[in-house]
Amino acid sequence: MPGLRMSMLSVQRGAHRNNGADVPVSSTRGARLADLRPGMSGHVTGIDESVEPSTARRLFDLGFAPGAEVTVLRKAPLGDPVVFRVVDYEVALRTAQAVSIQVRRTA
Repeated sequence: MPGLRMSMLSVQRGAHRNNGADVPVSSTRGARLADLRPGMSGHVTGIDESVEPSTARRLFDLGFAPGAEVTVLRKAPLGDPVVFRVVDYEVALRTAQAVSIQVRRTA
């Protein structure tokens, strides 16, 4: 897709798709997915409203929907991209995309 700068290392065991649903966006600045360290988890609360709609939709389709639990698994040696477990698969995002995903940290 032109204009979509997202890296996906591996997708395992079927992606969560919710065709036709609106992608919730958030204008509040809480914790960001990019702030979490390996081993930390959180629940997605929304996607920042500054994100291009097509990118927000793609993140939503990948499973980064409100309520989804996300765990940081590992970071690349230079820190970018980062591998997350979301729904029941692993996906890698660049920090630029992870910054736009709002989360509520869990234990």
